[in-house]
Amino acid sequence: MEITNDIKYVGVNDHKIDLFESQYVVPRGMALNSYVILDDKILVMDSVGGDFDQEWIDNILKATDGREPDYFMVQHMEPDHSKNITTFMDRFQKAVIISSARAFTFMKQFYHNDYPDRRIVIKEGDTLPLGRHTLHFIQAQMVHWPEVIMTYDDCDKVLFAADGFGKFGANDTPDEEWESEAARYYFGIVGKYGRNVQNVLKKAAGLDIKVICSLHGPVLKEDLGHYIDLYDKWSSYTPEKEGVVINYTSVYGNTRKAVEILAARLKELGCKEVIVNDLARTDIAKCVADAFRYSKMVIATTTYMNDIFPYMRDFLFHLAERGYTNRTVGVIENGTWAPAAAKTMTSILGCCKCINYTDTTVTIRSALDDDTAADLEELAKELTE
Repeated sequence: MEITNDIKYVGVNDHKIDLFESQYVVPRGMALNSYVILDDKILVMDSVGGDFDQEWIDNILKATDGREPDYFMVQHMEPDHSKNITTFMDRFQKAVIISSARAFTFMKQFYHNDYPDRRIVIKEGDTLPLGRHTLHFIQAQMVHWPEVIMTYDDCDKVLFAADGFGKFGANDTPDEEWESEAARYYFGIVGKYGRNVQNVLKKAAGLDIKVICSLHGPVLKEDLGHYIDLYDKWSSYTPEKEGVVINYTSVYGNTRKAVEILAARLKELGCKEVIVNDLARTDIAKCVADAFRYSKMVIATTTYMNDIFPYMRDFLFHLAERGYTNRTVGVIENGTWAPAAAKTMTSILGCCKCINYTDTTVTIRSALDDDTAADLEELAKELTE
C-alpha cells in the first residue's frame, strides 16, 4: 500500500489472534503495522510480531524493489512490534538499527543482542537525513512504555506515532467506526498515562502533520483535527460525550430491573445518550472505555460474600488504576440482610479525583418496592438536571 510517493506500508494483518496482550478481545484481528521510506537511503520503520516474519520480509523486498535497507528504526520494544528484529538484522546484514538508549536495553533483555557495532542511539531532538526526507525524533516516554520514540518526516509531513492513535482490528476487515475501537484500545492500554500523552500532543502541536501512521490500525489522512481532538479529550480526562453509562451486575435479576427502570426514566427526562452494560456479559475494555467517554456513570451491584460481585470489583479496579476522574457517579446497591455494596464501591474509587457522587444512593433490599421506585426517580432527576 502506498502512503505517499516515497512511503510504503509493509505491515501484516493478524487474524490468528483472539486476545490482544492476552486480555483484550479482538474479533476483527489486529493490524501490525510497519513502513518503508524510500529515499537516497532506505529506512524500515518498526518490525511486526507474531509468526509473520517471512510475510513481512517479503513485503519489504517488494516495496524496496530489491534494494537493501540502510536503516531500521525501532520506535517501541513491545513484542507485538519487536519480535522480528533479529529476523531483520540477520537478513539485511548492512542495515544499521536506530532506537533510544532504553530500547537497546530492552532489546538485550528480550533478544539477547543490542547490536553494539550496528546501531545509532537517538534521543529527543536528534535528526536523521535520508535524502529528501529528514526524520525528527520525539521522545514519547510512557506512551505507553518508557523507551518509546515517535518520528516526524518533514518532507511528507508524516507523524509515525508508535502506539499513539492505534486501534483494535485488522486493516483488511470491513470499515468500522474508528472511535469505538480506538477508545477501547486507548483506555485499556494507554489510558493510565494521560499526562504523558498530553506532553506529546503539545510537541505535535508545533508540527505540520498531514498523515498519522500508527503501529496499529489504519493510516489517518483526513480530518486529523478530529482524531487529535479526541486524544486531547481522552488524555485530559475530559468527557467526550454528555450522557449516562450504567455499568451493573445482577445475580437474580432484581438489580437489572432497577437499572432498566432507571435507563427508561433517564430517556424520558431527555437524556439522549444512555448506555447500559452488564459487566458479566460485556467486554470489560468496552465498559472501561464507556466510563471514560461519558460524563456521568451509574454503578449498580450486589453485596456478595461481605464484598461486591466480582465483575464489578474487577471493573472498578480498572477505573481506579487508570485514574478515573472528573465525572458524576450515581450508586445503586442491593443486599438482603446487610447491604454494603455502596460503601465498598466508593471505597475502591476513593483514590480517584474529582468524583461528584449524587446525593441519592439507591438501596434495594432483595427486590424492588415503592421506596426503591421513589429513590430511582430522584436519582434520574439528579442525573438529568
